[in-house]
Amino acid sequence: MRKEDKNTIIAHIADTVKEYGHFYLVDVTAMNAAATSELRRACFKAGIKLMLVKNTLLHKALESLEEDFSPLYNSLVGTTAIMFSNVANAPAKLIKDKTKDGIPGLKAAYAEESFYVGADQLDALVAIKSKNEVIADVIALLQSPAKNVISALQSGGNTLHGVLKTLGERTEA
Repeated sequence: MRKEDKNTIIAHIADTVKEYGHFYLVDVTAMNAAATSELRRACFKAGIKLMLVKNTLLHKALESLEEDFSPLYNSLVGTTAIMFSNVANAPAKLIKDKTKDGIPGLKAAYAEESFYVGADQLDALVAIKSKNEVIADVIALLQSPAKNVISALQSGGNTLHGVLKTLGERTEA
């Protein structure tokens, strides 16, 4: 491969890393063509971009970026595919769903500005909440006290109304 072509590929990989907030390095060494094609289709449906890369080109692309991606460099061995996503846990869920006998295997991941190295980190990555899930949780927590107050006032009002109505209907003896 010519040096100009390599530089173009390195720049393309670096631009893609900048574009997406999260990426996973996946070992696809033992996957055959049919399994790889199925993984690509699943990634497309889940909104994940899958890219097979040479480890040396990925290493150079990561070095060219401002952030320090050195914790991932030891994971760049064997056949590597990168899963890019804007949702931190989407690739982890897909990998967990598609994994058969450790294939495809998680090598490492960069999600929520943190590094996760090793296949044992898959459960931690699945548990990461997306930005929208965190916002929904915060809103639910903020609404909870207000709902409790409103419900207490409504039930108290109904109780008070019932007592007054009973007292008003009661015949005086």
